[in-house]
Amino acid sequence: MLRAGCRAALSRRPPGSAPRRGAGGTGAGGTGAGEERLKQTPLDALHRARGGRMVPFAGWSLPLHYGQGHLQSHLHTRRHCSLFDVSHMLQTLVYGRDRIRFMESLVVGDIAELKPGQGTLTLLTNEKGGITDDLIVTNTSEDHLYVVSNAACADKDLAILRDRAAQLQATGRDVHLEVSDNALLALQGPSMARVLQAGLSDDLAKLSFMNSISTTVFGVPGCRVTRCGYTGEDGVEISVPTARAVELAEQLLGVPDVWLAGLAARDSLRLEAGLCLYGNDIDETVTPAEAGLMWTLGKRRRVAMDFPGAAVIMAQVKEKPRRRRVGLTSVGPAIRPHMAILGPEGRPVGTVTSGCPSPCLGKNIAMGYVEAAHSRAGTELTVEVRKKQHPAVITKMPFVPTQYYMAK
Repeated sequence: MLRAGCRAALSRRPPGSAPRRGAGGTGAGGTGAGEERLKQTPLDALHRARGGRMVPFAGWSLPLHYGQGHLQSHLHTRRHCSLFDVSHMLQTLVYGRDRIRFMESLVVGDIAELKPGQGTLTLLTNEKGGITDDLIVTNTSEDHLYVVSNAACADKDLAILRDRAAQLQATGRDVHLEVSDNALLALQGPSMARVLQAGLSDDLAKLSFMNSISTTVFGVPGCRVTRCGYTGEDGVEISVPTARAVELAEQLLGVPDVWLAGLAARDSLRLEAGLCLYGNDIDETVTPAEAGLMWTLGKRRRVAMDFPGAAVIMAQVKEKPRRRRVGLTSVGPAIRPHMAILGPEGRPVGTVTSGCPSPCLGKNIAMGYVEAAHSRAGTELTVEVRKKQHPAVITKMPFVPTQYYMAK
């Protein structure tokens, strides 16, 4: 039940991709001598031993799903807890007394307002107001910023970060970067806190959504635990030293509630939660105003207009964007990316960017862009599926309520 958009994303690899850790072997099923070698995460052998179907994704070999299949994996995450290997994500540490100035010269968020241990989703933008990538930036309690970037954008993001750091260093500013070689594991689902608390001395009840601590997890020191994720459930991402990543994963998988989950479940879970996939739902041709992501712009930053593309973005806010990202629901044939969205008169008014049957709702869900006049929730439109028009309704996102945890 993997959607076409995910299938396309799985084959997408950034040009000139260079490994950040050992290049290792190739994807499952073998590769011919002429095929591109894929990078492997530290958990590659574990995935294969546990029946993972390995596929290419952004230059990496990653599990699509395991023996229980996509549907059961998705529902298990919603009801219990799943472990995702997201070690393909780029993790960057930013040091120096000018690290805040550096980061705010590239992103739209108010990084200066983050308290120690607090993080935020923010956007790396270009001078035309387009979204170069979406990042999580954490102001750690250890005098550095911790930045997590999408794997498909890793090369371009790192080039942008390094170029800007060099520019600031040339003017006497104190900033320098370090690319982390850590693995990254995401533990997601309603039983996450119970499972993880057994291996922590820290009290998880005090760790709110988008907050982070450096700690020891199940006897593995030097881990960074951030309460966040890409499923809409309560969850954490654990940055763990590579040499002990398998050990930690096996400790977590020793709990019956914890299943391994792959790219297919991760994609349908994030779509139910109304979360964007970079390259499908947002890219360099889409602005934060069009994508409904203006909440990522700090108030101070809006006034200062000192981030890339500020003039374009703020003009759109004032004049209202001509198109908007929306959610869609329908019954009948599944809605897939690139399908046309049609208005009442049968005229194209937008395009689907993500879509799949929802395992939780029992109907089709999708995300796309439509002309602003047709973006109000409840608007009835049609989607063209195999040259036939099928009814669809603009629906508020998230499609499934999110369960992000806020400490009392």
